[in-house]
Order: sequence, then C-alpha cells, then structure tokens
Amino acid sequence: MPEPAVIGLWHQDLPACFAAFKRRNIAVLISKSQDGSKFAKLAESLGYNVFRGSSSRGQSEVRHLLEALKVGNSAGMALDGPKGPALVAKPGAEWLAQKANVPLINVNVKYSHAFRLKSWDNTFIPMPFSKISIFY
Repeated sequence: MPEPAVIGLWHQDLPACFAAFKRRNIAVLISKSQDGSKFAKLAESLGYNVFRGSSSRGQSEVRHLLEALKVGNSAGMALDGPKGPALVAKPGAEWLAQKANVPLINVNVKYSHAFRLKSWDNTFIPMPFSKISIFY
C-alpha cells in the first residue's frame, strides 16, 4: 500500500493483521488500558506508529490518526472495535477516510487452521503453519 489509506479490519483478525502489515508506516490507536499497554509495546516493536487513547471518545483521540494520514502514513482501525458488537462496522473508519480524503481499504482474512478465543469478538489465533490469506 504505497498511498496513504485507512485500513479497516475486523477486531477478530488483529493478531494476523498485526503480523501482515508490520513496518509499513501505519498509525494505530490503542487503548490506554493495561491490556492495551501490552499490545502497544508489541505494535511498536513491529514498526507501527502507536497512539494511546480510545476511538470511542470520538474525534479528539482519532485526530492523531488523521494527522498521520495527512503526512503520508496509513492508519489501521478495527471496524467493529474496541467493544463491538462483533462484525458490525462503526462509522469511525469511514469518517476518517473521508476527512483525510484517502481510500478505506476493507481487509478480510481467511485461515486454514485457527482456534478462537472466548472473547466478545471471538479472536482468531492461527495454529502453527496455518495458511493465512488476506484479501482487500
């Protein structure tokens, strides 16, 4: 993805997408929670530009992603995050893409072998040597 874009994915696919899109000048917004701290460290180690905050607080926190888009980075967002309901898109990614005048790229992920966590989004955890296909 050489041009800046908003990359929209389902929260259940975060582990696979974290690995697939590393080191590509992508800004992400990660919760200030204790769990968020762990994911923020992981994201930073994978080359993401991490901002801490909550997309559920509206434009005040998402402005960091808008600024990143304006300087040529892309932005990654869970379409249904951070609290769901699962697989129901919220308006944030579309709003951000329109505001920055960049495309919204919806990502879909398929797994050959994975198990699912018992969480609100039923996160996919790929099994070792699983084939992961990402479509957009």
